[in-house]
Amino acid sequence: MKFERRNTVEDVEVYESMVFKKTDSEIRNPDGSIVFSAKNIEIPEGWSQVAADVLAQKYFRKAGVPKVLKKVYEEGVPVFLQRSTEDKEALEKIVPEKRYTSETTATQVFDRLVGAWAYWGWKGNYFDSEKDAKIYYDEMRFILANQMGAPNSPQWFNTGLHWAYGIDGPSQGHFYVDHKTHKLITSKTAYEHPQPHACFIQSIQDDLVNDGGIMDLWKREARLFKYGSGTGTNFSSLRGSAEGLTGGGKSSGLMSFLKIGDRSAGAIKSGGTTRRAAKMVICDVDHPDIEEFINWKVIEEQKVAALVAGSKLHEKMLNKIFEAVDSEDVEKNSKTNPKINKKLNKAIREARQSMIPDTYINRILEYAKQGYKEITFPTYDTDWDSEAYLTVSGQNSNNSVRVTDRFLSAVKHNRDWELLKRTDGKALKKVKARELWDQIAHAAWSCADPGIQYHDTINAWHTCPEDGDIRASNPCSEYMFLDDTACNLASINLLKYLKEGKFDYKSFTHSIELWTLSLEISVMMAQFPSKEIAEGSFDYRTLGLGYANLGGLLMNMGLSYDSKEGRAICGAITAIMTGTSYKTSAEIAGEVGSFKRYTKNKKHMLRVIKNHKRAAFGEKSGYDKVNVMPVPLDIENCPDTNLVTIAQEAWTQALSLGEKNGYRNAQVSVIAPTGTIGLIMDCDTTGIEPDFALVKFKKLAGGGYFKIINQSVPKALKVLGYDQQKIDSIINYAVGNGSLQNCPKINSTSLLGHGFSSKEIEKIEKALPTAFDIKFVFNQWTLGQEFCRDTLGVPMEKLNDPSFSLLAHLGFSNEDVSKANDYVCGTMTLEGAPFLEKAHLPVFDCANPCGKKGKRYLSVESHIYMMAAAQSFVSGAISKTINMPGNSSIKDCKDAYELSWSLGVKANALYRDGSKLSQPLSAALIEDEGDEQDGNIGEEANVQRALEQIVYKEIVKGRSKLPERRKGYTQKAVVGGHKVYLRTGEYGDGKLGEIFIDMHKEGAAFRAMMNNFAIAVSVGLQYGVPLDEFVEAFTFTRFEPAGLVQGNDTIRNATSILDYIFRELAISYLDRTDLAHSLPEDNLDTLGEKLESNKISKEAGVGRAEESLEMIKELSSSGYLRKRFPVVNEKNEENPVASSSTGVNDEGFLQISDQITKAKMQGYEGDPCNECGNFTLVRNGTCLKCNTCGGTSGCS
Repeated sequence: MKFERRNTVEDVEVYESMVFKKTDSEIRNPDGSIVFSAKNIEIPEGWSQVAADVLAQKYFRKAGVPKVLKKVYEEGVPVFLQRSTEDKEALEKIVPEKRYTSETTATQVFDRLVGAWAYWGWKGNYFDSEKDAKIYYDEMRFILANQMGAPNSPQWFNTGLHWAYGIDGPSQGHFYVDHKTHKLITSKTAYEHPQPHACFIQSIQDDLVNDGGIMDLWKREARLFKYGSGTGTNFSSLRGSAEGLTGGGKSSGLMSFLKIGDRSAGAIKSGGTTRRAAKMVICDVDHPDIEEFINWKVIEEQKVAALVAGSKLHEKMLNKIFEAVDSEDVEKNSKTNPKINKKLNKAIREARQSMIPDTYINRILEYAKQGYKEITFPTYDTDWDSEAYLTVSGQNSNNSVRVTDRFLSAVKHNRDWELLKRTDGKALKKVKARELWDQIAHAAWSCADPGIQYHDTINAWHTCPEDGDIRASNPCSEYMFLDDTACNLASINLLKYLKEGKFDYKSFTHSIELWTLSLEISVMMAQFPSKEIAEGSFDYRTLGLGYANLGGLLMNMGLSYDSKEGRAICGAITAIMTGTSYKTSAEIAGEVGSFKRYTKNKKHMLRVIKNHKRAAFGEKSGYDKVNVMPVPLDIENCPDTNLVTIAQEAWTQALSLGEKNGYRNAQVSVIAPTGTIGLIMDCDTTGIEPDFALVKFKKLAGGGYFKIINQSVPKALKVLGYDQQKIDSIINYAVGNGSLQNCPKINSTSLLGHGFSSKEIEKIEKALPTAFDIKFVFNQWTLGQEFCRDTLGVPMEKLNDPSFSLLAHLGFSNEDVSKANDYVCGTMTLEGAPFLEKAHLPVFDCANPCGKKGKRYLSVESHIYMMAAAQSFVSGAISKTINMPGNSSIKDCKDAYELSWSLGVKANALYRDGSKLSQPLSAALIEDEGDEQDGNIGEEANVQRALEQIVYKEIVKGRSKLPERRKGYTQKAVVGGHKVYLRTGEYGDGKLGEIFIDMHKEGAAFRAMMNNFAIAVSVGLQYGVPLDEFVEAFTFTRFEPAGLVQGNDTIRNATSILDYIFRELAISYLDRTDLAHSLPEDNLDTLGEKLESNKISKEAGVGRAEESLEMIKELSSSGYLRKRFPVVNEKNEENPVASSSTGVNDEGFLQISDQITKAKMQGYEGDPCNECGNFTLVRNGTCLKCNTCGGTSGCS
């Protein structure tokens, strides 16, 4: 193929015309602890700090990059494309620890990605000449460096490591089809053929243990999840629970196996980092177990609600019984007798009315008789990563129901619907189609699952129907094709092509051609996790080119997302993208041939291409074999007629070249959620989504954030005709002044009158620029506990009360606070802004209401109409969240489904605000404060609702290094006649960080295995795996040696060496006395010599005692002491009890409450990211994305 230069100059290095800067990258948890840090990295000048963080944390190769490289000569390969490897001779002159390093500059990443593509492209004969290869190499590097486009994450992870650095390793069980011989080959190395694909569709057979069966699928899924990819499967081939087995009896049914797969996926963090695997589970609407599938997550969410409410109610009612026992009106011997103790009688009755089991009530009475005063009953919360959600099933996948036109017709006419047996296809059961449809809508309304996929619409646009129906999709629903195929994605940043108010279609089409070739080369060079996928991908060569930042583009152009003009622009750009890509695919086919299965499917593919072309020409009839009339390009309402012309030319050429050459790819385009890669391109919006908020918080290189207006807003205001003075006033209304200077009611003067000094006012002023509600600044953490308590006279119990308002305490009314808040922090909305005309408000509408006062948001229909405008020009489908307000009805859900189908959309995923227990209602957190006479009732309710969502969890990410000199203990024991030495290493706070295991006189193999097992466990501990997880996994394991244990004072018998080791660790570090055969003694011994007493002398005094305790804790191993430190209470009494590390202090509790509330106000979901802990998650297609670290629950 031939290429032209549009962005670069021949014989001039690409990066010479660009400015680069050095920066540090640091991602922190909300508590300030560092998740990731990289110093002195180099990035292009225009990149944001978030983009730098994502590049450094996720995409830089962290190790194994040789300090010195040399070229590997290959005959016929141009010099600039020859791969590199380590220069061993040069490396030997460097000290060993400095021979290898990590990537530190963005240009290293750009070069290795594009270099690998160009290298494989050259080997595959994709370039007419070396000059064309050099143009491709330069232009693609320019595109990456200028954030004009980006490939999916696996490309950044894997591509070019072997080409650029010679990095390699043993095969990981992958396969590829040789591009010359067309033979399937087992990969011999890990990186020579990279794995660049993000999206997979896998098949499953109704077989338990054989290849291609149920248990085999979990293994295949695991291999994909391990490397950060996502997969989807249609499970409808599995027989239902009422169907018979060949050997007699009944099948376990679909749901039992789905629950196994769900647990399997939940155990594997995708790519080793994200909160869960990316997985799609699909079931046909005629499956015998479809009703159970539809309501699966509804019931599981109810279980979570029951666990949360029940645990809290138990703790409340059981402790009430304790309080009643302590009644002072009753004699000591009668306190636990409910016949005499009336308060106890009443407490027991209330507990019974609350359905507390009598067994627990009686247990409390028995505790009370033994002198206990309270019980700590474990309570659960509704956080998505909490123990409550981990207890139930169905939380590790997106679920979808496949519906047919025949089913929708049955719904419309209220006909019966047959559920068919998988074994013989006969009807097993009849249900009312409308009732089944109601269940689907109710489930989506209740818990946002399942989604809907329209089977007949999907297959009406299928380019290869001769090889079977499309039955499944990837996790985000944008890639839809045959089973056992894969797709690698790339997205173009549309906003980069808006120049001086016009869309630069020439540069856009140029980029499309380059990206189409890049993705095609990626198919050729790739390796795949199974033979079937390797062959399927080679046979069909499906691509996933898409775009990002459509919402940002429309706002910059001064167009509303919900407008005919906005939808026409979307349709035209999408038509250009797919038409140009198919045209390029046909050109490639003319050079190297069409895809293998093209000939068999030629007439079908040309039919689909002609239908796309009809839509591009705005035709409203004449489509061939479509079940639903597609939405054609709205030529009349498109503000830029050039885009219409280019779109029509692209499809005309795509068809004519296809008829001549065929096509290299069965599919070329999808619209993906562009999660992490959207951040690397600094996109305001992802995929086809609108914006989620008008006010953003920009990260600073040195840490912290500052508040800015969405940069699309001032540009849109300028396009709409506002002068700079008015623009400044409008923006100031949204972001505020960031200072109390000239603030109404609450200002420096009024605060001085309440006892504030210039020092406290300075603290307030310093915190205000990053605040978005002044109540979060006026608190003990900004002003200091001592000042609030001693100067302002606030009692400690009020300071620690989450509903307490310091401003209200000072006498300021809700109206005063509201006015000051608008002045200082801004409204975070443009509604009510000075000078802004009401007619222009729709341009700034977002997916959700903005700020506290915002009422406007995009309608459900606007999302669907935008999807329909694009769908007619997409090979695959569209990943998009259809946002619904919390007050939407079940009927609204059904209406949304039916509208989507009628407009030719292929899939629909609804998200009603508050439908997930784990996410607080947006409305509940941003409602008005309430009337003056109501005081703080509204605020208290808001905070209480926020508190119900809180989980306090210490998350350790990244490897935590142990101190060079550390504490620990050595335990010698004999297990089943074999000596075992266990040595531990601890962090400074006493937490276990490593273990060593040595077996005396054991065989070399077993001894080495135990040593390596100890290393594996140690690495897990240092990466934050809780010791509890190891204990649960390895206690009670059974193998030899086993038997009696000698030399351990708590363990008498063990079923294996591992059972013994993890019992010992659990008893010593977790106080798991339930795993001991005899209770550990409370001792503070040294070298085995027991002290006479573990108590601290009363005469020493509390202060001295506390000093002694600190010294003991600092010098002693917590594991050796089995966490039994003396605790001195307020009454100067010794109390040797096990220390607890699970408590939540009020300060941490309140801070997390504030963070959730703040996050919701900012437009985020209100949940913490499981990678970095920050509350910056946003909806991203059908998944979630963190705007701090780039973590995503999807596969892009």
